[in-house]
Amino acid sequence: MCQLLETIKLEDGQLFNLTYHNRRMNAARRELFGITSPIDLAEYIQIPETCIDGLYRCRIIYSKEIENIEFIPQKERSFTSLKIVSCNEIDYHLKFADRTLLNDLYAQRGKADEIIIVRKNEITDCSIGNLLFFDGENWVTPAEPLLKGTQRQKLLETGHIQEEFITIEDLHTYEKVGIINAFYDLKNMPIIEIENIF
Repeated sequence: MCQLLETIKLEDGQLFNLTYHNRRMNAARRELFGITSPIDLAEYIQIPETCIDGLYRCRIIYSKEIENIEFIPQKERSFTSLKIVSCNEIDYHLKFADRTLLNDLYAQRGKADEIIIVRKNEITDCSIGNLLFFDGENWVTPAEPLLKGTQRQKLLETGHIQEEFITIEDLHTYEKVGIINAFYDLKNMPIIEIENIF
């Protein structure tokens, strides 16, 4: 059976953005399996005493039901450069546990720290999250991401970012790019200068 994944930020005993993770998980269960009865992750996640302090990934594997929950210490990464990688056939609109294609694309990064995945000439995401681009005044995010991330959705709904269709040719019109995911938001996201995209 097809397995899906949710990765939730756990910091000092607090789970972040559960509402958005619940929404995405239940939408995926509805789409793939026709299940209309929602699951509330708060009823399933039991935080171990050993994970009360510090930063962890609460990693949930599920299909029709929750199959596994584990807690993994979150490691910091640094990002200074991005490599453009094209893949027209990629479909990751659901957060599948199988990341084989994403990992294959990431392996093409060469000396860069991360990749920008381009599908049919449109900028989508990187391998670990959604992208934001700064035009000098506002942060915008690609209108057709591979995956509608929970942090992206929250920032859109709160009016902090807007959607735009962004092609490779548009990149020079932006000053910098940020990476957001469950762990990175506007306040702490890695920011890379546009000239460090190759």
